[in-house]
Amino acid sequence: MKTIYIYLGALVLCFVSCKKEEVKSEISPETIEVTKEATETTPDSATVAKAWADYATPSKIHEMLAKDTGTWDAEMTFWTPENPEPQKATAVATYKMILDGKFQEGVFKGDMWGMPFEGRGTTAYDNASKQFITTWIDNMGTGMLVSRGQYDETSKTITFHGAMVDPVTGKEKKVKEIISYIDDDTQRMEMFDIDANGKEFKNMEINSKRRK
Repeated sequence: MKTIYIYLGALVLCFVSCKKEEVKSEISPETIEVTKEATETTPDSATVAKAWADYATPSKIHEMLAKDTGTWDAEMTFWTPENPEPQKATAVATYKMILDGKFQEGVFKGDMWGMPFEGRGTTAYDNASKQFITTWIDNMGTGMLVSRGQYDETSKTITFHGAMVDPVTGKEKKVKEIISYIDDDTQRMEMFDIDANGKEFKNMEINSKRRK
């Protein structure tokens, strides 16, 4: 009987030893390298805290947006493919910085085609993505336009690209918006529709002057 126990014990030890060898063989050099890399790239608490602090702190670009704060008179011109004659309208825009200077809010009020018009836009500069993000809503529709863009220091323009659903066709269409900073008190906004072939059609221009 003792011999049987010894034999069984030897089998168990052999089985455990084989399992250990299997486990060792399953841990390849590649697995070790990936684990090491993951450990090395995991940021520590100080790095995480600094990243969030940088993300939440307004930058020089936010200061640029803050320069628009005030009341502006806007002259709007519209074009449609069906009617080559431009249509005119006016509005008053009021800009201010909100949420501790992190976002610009613009409120537009005026008269368009004999109807009262009101629109609201927000502009952000995302410190993480290094992009401008703008949203637009107004009382002429129920949708929201979201666009993203970059600032070009040479031309002093922000070019936004976005998409919206055309209420006529029910299909999504691309749009482009260019804001030109002519001087501290003069701006121009141009809006373009972009068809499936990439052809652009300018449908709106707004020239704004700051009230003194």
